[in-house]
Amino acid sequence: MAIQVKVPTVGESITEVTVANWTKKDGDAVQMDEVIAELESDKATFELTAPAAGILRIKKQVGDAVPIGELICEIEESAGGSVPKPESKPGAVESAPSSPKATGDVKEMKVPAVGESITEVTISTWLKNDGDFVKLDEVIAEVESDKATFELPAEANGILRIVAKQGDTLPIGGLICKIEVMEGMPGEAQTSTAAPVAQPAASDKSYAAGHPSPAAAKILDEKGIASTQVQGSGVGGRITKEDAQKAQPGTSKAEPAKPASVPSGPPVISSGVSRNQRREKMTSLRKTIARRLVAVKNETAMLTTFNEVDMKPIMDMRAKYKDKFKEKYGVGLGFMSFFTKAVCQALKEWPSVNAQIDGDEIVFNDYCDISIAVSTPRGLVVPVIRNAESLSFDQIEMEIGRLAARGRDGKLSIEEMTGGTFSITNGGVFGSMLSTPIINPPQSAILGMHNIVERPVVKNGQVVVTPVMYVAMSYDHRIIDGRESVSFLVRVKEMLEDPGRLILGV
Repeated sequence: MAIQVKVPTVGESITEVTVANWTKKDGDAVQMDEVIAELESDKATFELTAPAAGILRIKKQVGDAVPIGELICEIEESAGGSVPKPESKPGAVESAPSSPKATGDVKEMKVPAVGESITEVTISTWLKNDGDFVKLDEVIAEVESDKATFELPAEANGILRIVAKQGDTLPIGGLICKIEVMEGMPGEAQTSTAAPVAQPAASDKSYAAGHPSPAAAKILDEKGIASTQVQGSGVGGRITKEDAQKAQPGTSKAEPAKPASVPSGPPVISSGVSRNQRREKMTSLRKTIARRLVAVKNETAMLTTFNEVDMKPIMDMRAKYKDKFKEKYGVGLGFMSFFTKAVCQALKEWPSVNAQIDGDEIVFNDYCDISIAVSTPRGLVVPVIRNAESLSFDQIEMEIGRLAARGRDGKLSIEEMTGGTFSITNGGVFGSMLSTPIINPPQSAILGMHNIVERPVVKNGQVVVTPVMYVAMSYDHRIIDGRESVSFLVRVKEMLEDPGRLILGV
């Protein structure tokens, strides 16, 4: 029997998603709760997990825009409810074509220069263990700076000897690891000769070990059970939905309550509640975000103005032309391109909103480099669309998709995240109704989008129900006056409610 997998609801204002990547191929065997695809909306990226074990049958290809609730793939369940795994015969030995031989050389790998303003990096993750055999150009670690994350490839074939541990901070040029250079490649079956089905060693677990799937995390939170108390049975040690359902609150660590003749103090709850704590070291990215946000609050005269936008004209236009748009340009038509075009038009009329303070001078920009806030697993990043005022709708959508994909994969460069003149952030994808976004320095203003909700409004003396979005613009009052900020936001509202003006530039 085949289970139909449809696009889940991922936010009130999201009506469709794009298939960003299939992590499994058509015909592959998948386990329940295993991540099989990545879906992205205008801003955020979501994981799609398998609801059951079986054989994957893909219905939508990478790049396809799929409406919420539409079929995206099917999973053909196996008879036993799980995917059969290849059998390994006890005592079987596969001969390797050749054994690697030590050359006596040792390759020292040091922190490479990753940007002019970066003086140190932090070891984020080791993808290989100390003593592992690594191949030339194979990614062995991930390092992160204040903003970007970089992959570290092996510089030779050989045995990895780790010098800097995960979480260590090193200066540029600092020694990260050594590789004992070897000739030849090890055979795939050299690690075991006569052992039956061997249990993987603790050092062989992947980064997924001990991490719950989204569905499992929700169940564990409801039960009040920490993920550290659950043994994962999924791929790479990942905690599956089934593991979470079977998990019970740890009663072995809590002594049974002793009867007392006279009650004293609050009641003791012996099960069902967790009061565990855990500590994690802040990443360089998170520390930089915290430092910059506090600096903005302390160093600028930040103020926020609000308005509302009737989104029906844009939604009607998208519904009418999105299929033809996708067919012609090969990219979906989202809301961000409309907002980006409207902002660029308004910035031409109110140049102080596109300016910034530099000491005792005001720097006015004749171009519009629009920063788009993107949520990634590692934190918030703000890549820049260069010269957005000269781009067409399809070019803006393509650039947003490209930058979002690079942000999701941790591949954004420093150049791609610096130099913006105005920012747009969309909290609506997470369900936010209203917020006061914080300025992205040294810029002087930021526009906040929110969710789209049907509300009663008065039009021509009649109360009608229409989709409405609240918009907010935070600005630095030192350089932008109230008249300019309000007029700017009203201008954006006018163009969004009459999108034909965006096309004509009036």
